[in-house]
Parts: sequence; structure tokens; C-alpha cells
Amino acid sequence: MSITVRLREDLKAAMKSKDEVRKSVIRLALAGLKNAELEKGSPLSDMEEIDVMARQAKMRRDSIAEYEKVGRLDAADAEQAEMEIIMGYLPQQVSEAEIRQIISEAIAATGAEEPRDVGKVMGVVMPKLRGRADGKLVNSMAREMLDSPKDTM
Repeated sequence: MSITVRLREDLKAAMKSKDEVRKSVIRLALAGLKNAELEKGSPLSDMEEIDVMARQAKMRRDSIAEYEKVGRLDAADAEQAEMEIIMGYLPQQVSEAEIRQIISEAIAATGAEEPRDVGKVMGVVMPKLRGRADGKLVNSMAREMLDSPKDTM
């Protein structure tokens, strides 16, 4: 079942249960999907729907960080609640250990050796983790792994 279909069904349920936060988040998500579809000019594939939802989660993650910086914890909590609703429509997030394993494989496959090679690594890693991991986290882990001293024999 596509994300759009699930969102529409969940919107009906949220309206019946009078869950205003869930209803609002689902409406915004549906609007984002519709805008992406109009921009593309054809229906979105499942992966494109995941990309749109991942962008919406990222926007909320960024908002949470900004609200916490200025001490607006009430707004940060509201954004956190919205992000959790959106995360329910994304594929299961991968653990840091799994991310490290995928990065290690990408480093070996690309022959990357230095932090400046992070672009090569990210080009291999992100398609595998699409919608299942935060790009900033993956990038920082890749940089960390490329920056760490290699074992010399």
C-alpha cells in the first residue's frame, strides 16, 4: 500500500477520533506529496513518496534543533510529536551499526581513503539508505570513518 493511500485512510481515522495534531500533520504530508506529484507531472513512485516524507521529517528535525537553540522547548516538543507521526510512514530506520557496515563496504568499494573522498562514499551509501537514515548522520559517520587512522602493518 502506498504512503498516500495510508495517509488518506489515517486522515479519515484521525478525523473520526478528533485527533487534531495527527489530522494536521497528515494533511500537510498529503499536500507535500500532491505538490511533488504536480511538480513531476505524473504519479510518484513509492521511492519518491519516501523521499518527500523524509524531507518533511528532516524539516521538522531541523526545526526542533532551532527551537531548542532559542529555548522554545514547547515548540520543539510539538515538532517532535509531528516528526514521530511522519516517521511512522517511513521505512524502519537502520541502526548506527548497520550504517557503519554499509559505509565500510562503500569505502572498500570506492577505494576512498581521506575525508575529501566522502562524496564518493555518500554516492554509494545514500541510495541504499534512502528514507531509512538521516543524511547528516550518515555524512558525519562517513567523515569520521574516513578521518580515523588506518591500521598499518
